[in-house]
Amino acid sequence: MESRLLDILVCPLCKGRLQFDRAQAELICQADRLAFPVRDGIPVMLEPEARDLDATAVPTCAA
Repeated sequence: MESRLLDILVCPLCKGRLQFDRAQAELICQADRLAFPVRDGIPVMLEPEARDLDATAVPTCAA
C-alpha cells in the first residue's frame, strides 16, 4: 500500500489514524478495535467488512 494513501485514509467511524498491518493486509483502527481488509491493494473501508480485534491481541503493525 502506498504511504501517500495511508497518510490520507482515516477510520470511517472515528476519523482516527490507521496503521497498516502488512502481514494481515489490513488497516487497523486502535480506537475502534477494528481491522479493515485490503484486497488487491484496495482498502475496503466498510464497517460490515471490518474484523473485530480481540481485546487481548495486539497486532504487529508496520507503517
